[in-house]
Amino acid sequence: MSRTDLSVVILAAGAGKRMRSARPKVLQPLAGHPLLAHVLDCTRRLHPAAVHVVYGHGGEEVRARFAEDAGLNWVLQSQQLGTGHAVLQAMPQIPDSHVVLVLCGDVPLLRPETLAPLLAAAADGVAVLTVELADATGYGRIVRDAAGAVHQIVEERDANDAVRALNEVNTGVIAAPAGKLHAWLASLRNDNAQGEYYLTDVISMAVADGTPVTGVRASDPAEVAGINTRLQLVEAETALRRRRALALIERGAILADPARIDIRGEVEVGADVFIDSNVLLAGRIRLGDGVQIGPNVVLRDAQIGAGTVVHAHSLLEDCRVGADCELGPYARLRPGSELAARVKIGNFVEIKNTRMAEASKANHLSYIGDADIGRDVNIGAGTITCNYDGANKHRTVIDEGAFIGSGVELVAPVHVGAGATIGAGSTISKEAPAGKLTLSRVRQKTLPDWRRPVKKPKPGQDT
Repeated sequence: MSRTDLSVVILAAGAGKRMRSARPKVLQPLAGHPLLAHVLDCTRRLHPAAVHVVYGHGGEEVRARFAEDAGLNWVLQSQQLGTGHAVLQAMPQIPDSHVVLVLCGDVPLLRPETLAPLLAAAADGVAVLTVELADATGYGRIVRDAAGAVHQIVEERDANDAVRALNEVNTGVIAAPAGKLHAWLASLRNDNAQGEYYLTDVISMAVADGTPVTGVRASDPAEVAGINTRLQLVEAETALRRRRALALIERGAILADPARIDIRGEVEVGADVFIDSNVLLAGRIRLGDGVQIGPNVVLRDAQIGAGTVVHAHSLLEDCRVGADCELGPYARLRPGSELAARVKIGNFVEIKNTRMAEASKANHLSYIGDADIGRDVNIGAGTITCNYDGANKHRTVIDEGAFIGSGVELVAPVHVGAGATIGAGSTISKEAPAGKLTLSRVRQKTLPDWRRPVKKPKPGQDT
């Protein structure tokens, strides 16, 4: 359900110098998607009335990456003068009646489930998401009063030894009433060690105004970790990989090793799905009941029917596979491929933009592109559909029950009739009639007087 009183402000203007990259920080990839994409995904699941992205460094590149997302309001922070200044840029477009949720574009693992109690607490005032760290070095500390309410957030550079000893820190995530937040932001000062307008200073302003400030603790430090370095990006990748693997297990999948599976999209699994080690799942994946995925397999935007087995080292992209098929090892299904039930694609076979009907098979070393293949067709080893004439692609049609011998070249456009047999080693460029044997071969010859050439000896070499 949409929250008509919620406006989200995402801070995405930072340069990310410690990344040592020409790419803006919020565009650094995590599980195949930019950091900002993960934050936006979390945001959409809150169903806010509006999403404001404050951008600055590499701004046009950031906007271009999300150009198709029409639901975003882009707010330019031309000078990076601090987090408080960044939020202030978005405030003129936010009604005073709204709750403002401030998120960071470099905190990609945050979940809506963690934000729900924060937003609930913001109904009575200001809510701050905090976390306890064993080593709080570098973070703003949460200072609470005797009653446990948040009294102040102190940046480390401005903290004394007593405050630095605290291990509860600010995550940068704050929810506050828009009307009061606007006034507090307008009153910010930059007389601090970094000469910036800190968003965290609104906490002490809220306390001074008598507005309750609630600290909501996150349970998992990895979930609220900001990404500032390459190492932190790797650590986030590890944490996200584990989270997604455990979610698959909870839905009934069997994983050979949860630490050795990469999930970079949305995965749906049926009952008793088995996934071996070093498997990459990207895009939208659907695995039916009893599917078995072998080691070192890559699936990208693939739908696989119940009972199908995908053997080791196979690559499937943008394809649909029916039930009880067998693929690989070393099979490749390229975009547009659709396999019906009980199809077999063997080792080193490549299928592209091809429809194969039930129980057909190509077991060895073949390329089948731009083809329509009927049921119960056997395609022999080394068969090639010659689908490209140098300018255009053409289709090959093979009707049900046909038998294609080994080493055959089918020069498209070409039609092989039902029950036809194509002799091994043939090049077929015209229609092969149904139920007939068609072949094209030159007569075999043996030259009795032929001798294999012999290399001439090099100067000075013994013969």
